[in-house]
Formats: sequence, C-alpha cells, structure tokens
Amino acid sequence: MTDTASRQAPPHYAAVKQLILDKIAAGEWQPHHRIPSENELVGQLGLSRMTINRALRELAADGVLLRIQGLGTFVAEGKNHTSVFEVRNIADEIRERGHAHAAQTVVKDELKATPELADELGIELGSPVFHSLVIHLENDIPVQLEDRHVNPALAPDYLKQDFAARTPNSYLSAIVPWTSAEHTVEAVLPAPWEAKLLSIGRGDPCLSIHRRTFSGDRVVTSVRLLLPGGRSRIRSRQTAGG
Repeated sequence: MTDTASRQAPPHYAAVKQLILDKIAAGEWQPHHRIPSENELVGQLGLSRMTINRALRELAADGVLLRIQGLGTFVAEGKNHTSVFEVRNIADEIRERGHAHAAQTVVKDELKATPELADELGIELGSPVFHSLVIHLENDIPVQLEDRHVNPALAPDYLKQDFAARTPNSYLSAIVPWTSAEHTVEAVLPAPWEAKLLSIGRGDPCLSIHRRTFSGDRVVTSVRLLLPGGRSRIRSRQTAGG
C-alpha cells in the first residue's frame, strides 16, 4: 500500500507548483506579491534548490509568476496581449490596459549600412542609417526591447527625438504614414546583453518579431522587437476576406 501510494505521488516540483497555485487561488498571494526566494523556499519546504528552481521556472513560463533578476519572483498579473500583425504603438496598448508606460533609450546613433542593412532598407551599401535601441516598460517592468533601423531619407530628424516622451513608432507613423508591413515571428533565446536589458535569465524563451514597414515601395524602418515569453502572448484578429 505504501509503495503504491509512493509511486502515485506527484514529483516534488509538481507539489511545489501546486502549493504556489493554491496560495494564489486562495488570494493569499495577490498579483505583484513578491513570493519567498529560492533559498527561503528551500528552507521552508526542505527540498533541493533544483526542485524549487524547476517549479518556479515552469510557473514563470506559464505566465503565473514573473521573475526579475536582482529583484525577485512575483505573482504575475497575466500575460500581456501583443497584436503582432498590427503596427501599433506599444505605449497605447499598455495605457489601454490601464497601466503606465515608460521608455528608456539605450542607444541612438548613426551607422553605415552593412550589406544586410542595405538590403533590409533598400538603400546603397555604406549609406547612413539611423539606429535606436529602446526598452519599453509596463509598470516599471521591461516588456519589450526594440532594436530599430531607419532610412534617414524618410525621417531626417529621427535621432533628435526624445523617445521617453514619444515612441519611435508614434513618431514615424506621424511623419511617414506606412502603407504596408511585413512580419517574421520566431521563438528564440535572448543574447546575454538582451537578457540583461530585459531583466530575464539567459535561458528564458522570448518572442522575436521582425517587422519592416513601407511607404509606397520604400522601406521606412526595419525593427526587431524582443518580448519575454513569460510576459506576453500573441493575439491577432482578421476580418473575413482580409
């Protein structure tokens, strides 16, 4: 009888996951609540760090928990919906959810077009290219890393803009209204520098969206958006015949 019960008992990490889910369901741990650290859970439950880490990692991947390096692990409010096939301003999306948007500019510079960038933007090799790297935050939590290249001929004042006050998307849409866009979406692991900027682990899966927007037959911008997988989900809606 004891052997049978032992064989049917859930693995320890699953039991830890259920314990956390029960506390959340009971309202004991509300959204944004900082849960005990791995060390604290190891001490409280008498289980190995590997077991606790797996439970927390899987709950984070499911969007139940939010792990922020250097700050701790928190009960998530729920994954944010990303309208991947719409060229929307992320600040508008965040505000529509009733949350606060903020942006931090990491890089804003001018480059010379490499062969890859020349092909991407449809410009001559070695031509000037504007580049920006911006982190978007929702309620002070990084939710998107925006790595953008812009054709200077279509947006000559791009580098003069304050992206904390107005996002690159909002500015470009206003001065060069786009007529078409193409998207490539894939699941990736972040590069070490990307993980650091997004406050996630190097093994945390991410959603990578590569988008080019056009004005007529000219490419306005090529941008790669990197979103932590545990904080986002894709949503798309199309009308019949669209």
